Amino acid sequence: MYQLDDLLHLMARLRDPQHGCPWDLQQDFVSIVPHTLEEAYEVADAIEQGDFAHLPGELGDLLFQVVYYSQLGREQALFDFAQVVHGITAKLIRRHPHVFPDGDLYGSPDVPRLGEAAIKQRWEQIKAEERAERAAEPQQLSLLDDVPQALPALNRAGKLQKRAAQVGFDWPDALPVVDKVREELDEVLEAMASGDAAAQGEELGDLLFAVCNLARHLKVDPEQALRAANHKFERRFRHIEQALRDAQQDFAACSLEQLDALWGEAKQREKQSAGC
Repeated sequence: MYQLDDLLHLMARLRDPQHGCPWDLQQDFVSIVPHTLEEAYEVADAIEQGDFAHLPGELGDLLFQVVYYSQLGREQALFDFAQVVHGITAKLIRRHPHVFPDGDLYGSPDVPRLGEAAIKQRWEQIKAEERAERAAEPQQLSLLDDVPQALPALNRAGKLQKRAAQVGFDWPDALPVVDKVREELDEVLEAMASGDAAAQGEELGDLLFAVCNLARHLKVDPEQALRAANHKFERRFRHIEQALRDAQQDFAACSLEQLDALWGEAKQREKQSAGC
């Protein structure tokens, strides 16, 4: 079985200036980012599909991205893989004092158990301390400083809302958020009536932000909820396609009412399957 050192050696060979791979030699930090995002989503897809036979391969592809960045960092004397491993290990030890109270990775595991609320409070406190340490100018420090700009917009909205909630800038429960969603929907309708395209885009953004906030209050991951909705739409649309093939029809020959009836048929079949 190949080991991690073998993978690191392979990466160095791929980037060897004389004998390496021409494609790999052309890459840099920026050019690799799209591949990293794609590999992360492929891991998520394998898990959601329950495709555990292929999950090790997808995880390997994602691990290779970390190894790739580490090789680039080593070549530019910025960092190397050992620093990556040390950094994440040290951070997780620091963020789990309820497991490693003396900061010793191999210390005794016989420590008092803390409740979930206490663990979460300590976690956020430690993260706040880390942000303060990284801030070059403390007077400009913001709770939002380290929420990555490159996150998918839906995920970033949730993180921004969670950060604001830490200092009390939040509704006490979900019902006021429902009112906010309705308010934002009304503003979308007003923008539609005005015909102002810029206003429509802005108001739709506010509506999506409010819906994301509602998901947070309901303890629903909005990204996962939307992915599930995508899968559901795909299943039902495929049912429509199959039904039309069976009837030797195509979309152009069907009215919207006929297509909607097939959609309803797909929904009914799913309900029946769920009840079995």
